[in-house]
Amino acid sequence: MPTLSLPLFPLPTVLFPGQALPLYVFEERYRALLRRVQASGEPFGVVWIERGRDSTLPLHERLSLVGTLAHLTEAEVHEDGTSSILVVGGERFRLRGMMFDEPFLTAGAELWPLPDSDSPEAQAAQQRAADLLSGMQRSWPERAAVLRQEAPAEPLLLASYAASLLCALSLDRAAPACNAALAAPTLLDRLELLLAALPAEASGDGAALH
Repeated sequence: MPTLSLPLFPLPTVLFPGQALPLYVFEERYRALLRRVQASGEPFGVVWIERGRDSTLPLHERLSLVGTLAHLTEAEVHEDGTSSILVVGGERFRLRGMMFDEPFLTAGAELWPLPDSDSPEAQAAQQRAADLLSGMQRSWPERAAVLRQEAPAEPLLLASYAASLLCALSLDRAAPACNAALAAPTLLDRLELLLAALPAEASGDGAALH
């Protein structure tokens, strides 16, 4: 696959395909990134960054090597020059080398779509998606009715929905598991990893998900 030159927006959370993510852009380097994206219409890349208060590693050495294209859908510029934006996750990609010729990080990136599932694997993914939804209802019983109503039926989108709830629950605890799920080789593997990452019992942090 061809290599893209991709502006990067590191975050302590993980963006998944189909997921909407609001962002507040205030640092000058990311204002510059937003100007480039608005001028060109290109997506940028959201990559998970491991947060370590004691880490001496530079920013680019703490990034996941897997990320998701972020397509800008809304942007509101405030009087102080900051912006509130909304992006939607697109295709998954792998980093192929960093570049340092812009105020923000850029990287060579290769699109990395999930492989098409054959019929037996697609059926297995549908079953694991149902198991994941049931597991989410057990983990967050106070949201069971909302989950039944809001959860997407399509397994890929259900995986993204589950990951967004996990990250809302606890960035520090859930983000590494979500990043591993994003990097999973197949959709079935992604569903399995997310199912394993669900809290074993109802969490007292559930209020954060409302």
